[in-house]
Amino acid sequence: MVNTYQVMLSDESVPDAVTAISQVIGAEACAGIGSFQFWFADGRWEWSDELAEIYGYRPGEVEPTTELLLSHKHPDDQQDLGTAITCAVDAGEPVCGRHRIIDTHGDEHEVIIVGDHLIDDEGTVIGTTGYYIDVTQRLEDERKEILDETLPELIEARAAIEQAKGVIALMYGVGPDQAFKVLRWRSQETNTKLRDLAAQLVEDARRLEPQIPGCRTRFDHLLLTAHERVDQA
Repeated sequence: MVNTYQVMLSDESVPDAVTAISQVIGAEACAGIGSFQFWFADGRWEWSDELAEIYGYRPGEVEPTTELLLSHKHPDDQQDLGTAITCAVDAGEPVCGRHRIIDTHGDEHEVIIVGDHLIDDEGTVIGTTGYYIDVTQRLEDERKEILDETLPELIEARAAIEQAKGVIALMYGVGPDQAFKVLRWRSQETNTKLRDLAAQLVEDARRLEPQIPGCRTRFDHLLLTAHERVDQA
């Protein structure tokens, strides 16, 4: 299973300004994001090539297993990925959460796992599917400068985008730059305008009830399907 991200703009055929925009919201914006599927019955995993690369493996180099995932867990991480997987299997719920992993090179990565139900043709939940988002903090000054200079139209849409960033930051416990990466990824992945997606996500979040258990799982589902409601609108 390979998750392919298409480059919509070519450096050879577009003006410099548009090329700069592609550096902010183009293919590179989806770097560090990989997909997975996990079947509850036999504990079988499938990784995209991008997810294998997050762990430091070449595509097809290893057969993903729960044991392999746990071998990469950060030794000081209080949020136990093994517990999250066990709870998901026992309750039939998606694997999700925020974790730290150590890749094959010994580098630390902070990842958000956004999960949803994996359903068969009869509508039965048989596993979980979703994405790893590498939100390891990196310098974003250059991208911010490009964003400010080449996307002035975002000024009028900034309110919705900032609100959506705030919701994502609250739900996943990340900073504003990391939250924007998540929002930008869904915009690129679904070919949905950033401001439209942000506005829809904020509207969806207003209907969540934080005091009810499973709020995080419901938000994962809203994040993965927000573009569908934008299309309907």
